[in-house]
Formats: sequence, structure tokens, C-alpha cells
Amino acid sequence: MQQQSKTKGRTFLYPKKPSGRLYNYRKWVGFALLSALFLFPFVEFNGEQLVLLNFLERKFVFFGLNFTPQDFYLFALAMLIFIVFIVSFTVVLGRLWCGWLCPQTIFMEMVFRRIEYWIEGDANKQRKLDAGPWNAEKVFKKTIKHLIFIVISFAIANTFLAYIIGSDVLIKIVTEPIRLHISGFASICFFTFIFYLVFAYVREIVCTVICPYGRLQGVLLDSQSLVVAYDVTRGEPRGKIQKQNEAIKSGDCVDCTLCVQVCPTGIDIRKGTQLECVNCTACIDACNEVMVKIGKPKNLIGFYNQDFISERKPYKIGIKPYAYAAVLIAVLIVFSSLIYKREAVQTTVLRASGTLYQAKGPNKTSNLYNAELTNKTNKNIKFSFKPQSDEDEIDFIQHAQILPKEGTAHLTFFLVRKNNAIKRYKTDVVFEVVSERKVLSTAKTSFFAQPGE
Repeated sequence: MQQQSKTKGRTFLYPKKPSGRLYNYRKWVGFALLSALFLFPFVEFNGEQLVLLNFLERKFVFFGLNFTPQDFYLFALAMLIFIVFIVSFTVVLGRLWCGWLCPQTIFMEMVFRRIEYWIEGDANKQRKLDAGPWNAEKVFKKTIKHLIFIVISFAIANTFLAYIIGSDVLIKIVTEPIRLHISGFASICFFTFIFYLVFAYVREIVCTVICPYGRLQGVLLDSQSLVVAYDVTRGEPRGKIQKQNEAIKSGDCVDCTLCVQVCPTGIDIRKGTQLECVNCTACIDACNEVMVKIGKPKNLIGFYNQDFISERKPYKIGIKPYAYAAVLIAVLIVFSSLIYKREAVQTTVLRASGTLYQAKGPNKTSNLYNAELTNKTNKNIKFSFKPQSDEDEIDFIQHAQILPKEGTAHLTFFLVRKNNAIKRYKTDVVFEVVSERKVLSTAKTSFFAQPGE
């Protein structure tokens, strides 16, 4: 079974170093995601950071598109899409997200754990080192390991803050004197400590206890979901290998416990689907290696659904995943259309509260309006504001011609209309924001006037 060590109430696991085809795939996926994670805040596109989630200044950037607080409905819709995607993904492939794509698992297994193997050795050597006295070797290895852990945690903290406050602000905090950025430096230290605590001490508890997604797994999975599972029909009863390379009993499982030894959460997959399983597939690689050596078919542990294990039914996607997929596609279509129709400038025009229409000389009537223009781009915009109808004209009280980048402009004006063009008491009026002969935005409101006046 997997070796463990208990220190001051905390049981530490010593998973055996994994290897195999699936683990190699996981490494490439993990390294690709890590590269993207560390590069995105420092890559510019259309003059903006590639990805920015600045909640403090309410500025969000995704691959060149700027989003403002006025686009909150898009953010809510994006969160809905993410949730539906995770649910659909889990219904079909179980907790595969956790083992292959989750940042916690990627950092733990592909960075911190690999450093631990490099410095302290495999599971047995780590356990002996921890159980042994504090000699020169132990002090040296522990010091080097934890110093590297702190450096990596520092890098993660800086990257995390680059997504939140922007890489340009982060660079100022790092390069300028500390006294000028006390709060920023304190934030870096705080998150460095948090990440170090998570990856050096808390570790798999994040997956097995803290993360709410693992709790949802039992609700989302059904008998047709593909999960990492032990083929109990084929494997049982278990038996040891004799010298003649034959099992004492008829099952293919030789009870070598390698599947348990490599598990990063310390479970025995042979006991069935468990909450703690993150579908990392390390047990599949370990078991396949043994099966090859004893001349048995691979995938005694593999991706199976419960229907196959218990009744040998072939895998078939059920109705529920199709229903989730249909909802996901529908929401994606709505989201895509809203993004496509999204205007670079948002214009809101409202009649001045508490005012009625006013006569402008003997032949014209006016209404008083307030307008707010919001620039969602990172460039200043020189614009003109005018009514869509050529029969109307604007008399500005408060005027602006430059819309600042990521800023707003306020206008106050009278819309003047000829009396002979007024046919009803309430009519619609449309305004346009024009820049370089291109209509950037339109806004509709109402015009009130007594016909015939």
C-alpha cells in the first residue's frame, strides 16, 4: 500500500513517481497550459494585455476585447457557459478536468512533485528521509527543496497578480522602491505564502476536501459516465504470481498495489469510484506496465462506465449529455451573437427628468436630453453626435468631441424639431455617434410634443 507519514496531525502521502504513455500526455498538456498561464499576462494584443481580470478597476480584457461594467451581462453569460460546459464534461468524462487541466493538479504533479522527486528521490527515499534524524543531508535537501518551492510560489504569486492588476503595474511594483508600493509588495508576499502553503503542506487536501467540484461529482455522474475504474469482473479474485508465471487464482489482478502507490490522493481504485479520485490516470499506467510483464491484456484499470463493469454493456452516450450539449450550444450561439453585435461605444440617452417640451420660436419644439457615451476601447475617439433624421437638429448645452479611452463623455442638449413634422404626441428619435464617417453607436429615446403646435 502507499506509504504515509503523520506529522503533527497531518498525514502526508508519498505517491510513487508515475510513468507511462498517459503520464507523458499529461506532461505535455500540463506544460502547454503552464506556458500559456505564465505568458498571457505579458503578451499584448491590440495594445492591451492578452488576458486581464482587473476587478479593482472593473476592467476586463480577453484576447483584444475590452469589457466594462456595462458588459456585466456578458460576464454572467460567460460564467453560465463555463458551468454548463463543466457539467457536460463531467457527465461524459467524470472528473477528468481535475487530473488533466486543473491548475492545482498541474502545479502539484508537474512542478512541485517533480522537484521533490529530483531532490529527495522516489517515495521510499522520501519517507526514509522524513523519518530519519536531522543530519546534514536532510537539512541540505529540505532547505534546497523549500527554497525552490518559495521561489516558484513567488513566481506564481506575481503571475496571479499580473492577471488582477495588470503586468505594467506589477513591473512597477517589482522594479521601483518598495516604499512606493507597500500594498502591492504586501500582496505579493501574502499570495506567495498562500501558494507555498498549498503546494508544500495542504496539497491533495485541496482536491479531496476544499474544492467544491469534487463534491458535485457524485451528483453529476451516472452509470454511463466514463471514469477511471477497476474492471472488477476481470480482476477478481486477486492472486499472486507463481514462479510458473500463473496466478494462484483466476483473476488478472496480482495484488501488486502499484495502482495505490502511484495515486496522488492515496485511494485504492479497486474499491470502486470514490470522491477523492481525480482521474489522473496514473493507476492506469502503473497497472498496464504490470499487465504487459505478466502477459495479460492491458486496461485492467481504464476508462469504463458502471454499465460496462457490472453488465458488460458497450459504452453509449445517454440522453442527458445530449441535453446538456444542446443547452451549451444554444447559450454559445446567444453569447456569440451578443459579442458580434457589441458596440465599441455604448450610448445612453435620457430625457431630462421633470421637464416638458418647450417651444423654440413659432415653428419649432424642443426636448431636453442628457447623454452618456462610454468608450470600451483603449484609444481616444474623435466623434460627432447627431440625430439620425435630417429634419431634426441639436442645440448643445454641454458638448464634447473627444471620447477618452476606456472613459466616458457626458452631453446635455436640446433636440429641436419642426412643428409640421410632429404628427403624434410621442415619437421615437434615434441618435448616432459617428467617427471617421462610421457609425459607432446608436441610441433610441422618445420625443414628446403636442401635434400642431
